[in-house]
Amino acid sequence: MALHLLLPLSLSLICATSSQSIVQVTTSVDHKIRIDDNLYCDSWRFSVETNDAGLWQKIPSRCQMFVQDYMEGARYRSDLESVASFSLAFAKTIKIGPDGKDAWIFDIDETLLSNLPYYQLHGFGSETFDEASFNQWVDLAVAPALPASLNLYNQLKLLGFKVVLLTGRSEAQRNVTGKNLLYAGYRDWERLFLRGLSDKGKPATVYKSEKRQELVNKGYRIHGSSGDQWSDLMGFAIAERSFKLPNPMYYIA
Repeated sequence: MALHLLLPLSLSLICATSSQSIVQVTTSVDHKIRIDDNLYCDSWRFSVETNDAGLWQKIPSRCQMFVQDYMEGARYRSDLESVASFSLAFAKTIKIGPDGKDAWIFDIDETLLSNLPYYQLHGFGSETFDEASFNQWVDLAVAPALPASLNLYNQLKLLGFKVVLLTGRSEAQRNVTGKNLLYAGYRDWERLFLRGLSDKGKPATVYKSEKRQELVNKGYRIHGSSGDQWSDLMGFAIAERSFKLPNPMYYIA
């Protein structure tokens, strides 16, 4: 996977060639626009969140402080609350049926649970991902809940949705994952999907699409889906509406 960096923009003269109003930018030939790290990294974050950057392996080294400030600051929390608010507003428009088949799907990592304590020790995504050390963190089962997601989760339960959890974690991590979810305050999910042996090596989009299709085949109506990766939300058997949570620390294809 290659990290795609934004190139500095170059400005040219825009001339009016008709009687229509045209926004004109004028500059001298020797003028150079310097994009500082903060502006560069803000544009980079926009590009990865909108999936314009495509596959990328780790954040640019110059953006470590930017990502740290974002993840530990008020803006990240505000973004999460905004996504949860729009999700709940949509959920309230759904007429829940009497058959118990109205479903909402959640990813787990960086969607319900925060691995920020782990990434604080590993460069906020500026280091190459180490699966072994991350699994050691998962085994501790102490990842905290994302408050906005926990509130949304509970509100959806009150509305009558069946909550399904669909994670890329392995089946071997079922017990610690369930333990961590309970520790963080999540209760009474309908199903918890994890990768089994037959799912090994499948791209996340394929694996998650197949699990959603299993639900559809059993009569579930997938109204909403929440995830921090585009691979959580794309593919087939997709939700009526999908909601992307922010995550500038890593990308899963």
